[in-house]
Amino acid sequence: MAVEITWWGHATVTVRDSGVRVLTDPLFVSRLAHLRRRRGAVPPPEAAVADVAVVSHLHADHLHPASLARLSPGTRVLVPRGAARAVPGLRRLRELDLVEVVAGDEVRVGPLTIRAVPAAHDGRRLPYGPHRVAALGYVVRGEARTYFAGDTGLFDEMADEVGPCDAALLPVGGWGPFLGTGHLDAGRAAQALARLAPGAAVPIHYGTYWPVGMDAVRPHEFHSPGTEFVRQAGLLAPEVAVHRLDHGESVRLAAAR
Repeated sequence: MAVEITWWGHATVTVRDSGVRVLTDPLFVSRLAHLRRRRGAVPPPEAAVADVAVVSHLHADHLHPASLARLSPGTRVLVPRGAARAVPGLRRLRELDLVEVVAGDEVRVGPLTIRAVPAAHDGRRLPYGPHRVAALGYVVRGEARTYFAGDTGLFDEMADEVGPCDAALLPVGGWGPFLGTGHLDAGRAAQALARLAPGAAVPIHYGTYWPVGMDAVRPHEFHSPGTEFVRQAGLLAPEVAVHRLDHGESVRLAAAR
């Protein structure tokens, strides 16, 4: 086994490689402001077991201090540079080993190397927040190379910045009936897959949270992105094995390179 990927819902994933657990954008709540978890149980306590966590950007559904507080003391947490200044709640998590990074930085965690890569997304804490902090993706390199995209739109340099990868964790939807700029929907995620050409892909960031009171508003945008991504990927990147996971489900992948 080269890598095991477990999707807990939204953008929260555990990547286990070389005996190291990497947790992405941990979010362990049933309700976040106007968003309600409509599918999948809140992740169990074992989801918070990690050697390192990576945070892609400052939006509240990706950087959630109360969820980070569930990590064991001493857990290393990689965040975009400027995050601690922009999010006061981070500064209160003194028991965690907070490391601020920018695109191009590499951090060693045991036998793994985690490299921060650019993302095309507005990473500020609030839509009109005063602190502009760049959004990131991450490439986890151990026995396999796993790309976690965080939130991003398509950009010309994506394949060059990410480099060769065995698995890609790609957002294919959102938490509301409309996606703005700087996001991938199922079709654009399939285009990204064709550019990246990994051995395998797992769709994330869909079918978990939805605004309260909007269950009947464009419900296909909640339910369909995963299956639509599988369909589009079959057309644009038929050589890539796509694994559409249920909440809490895992897949084990062998490194192709």
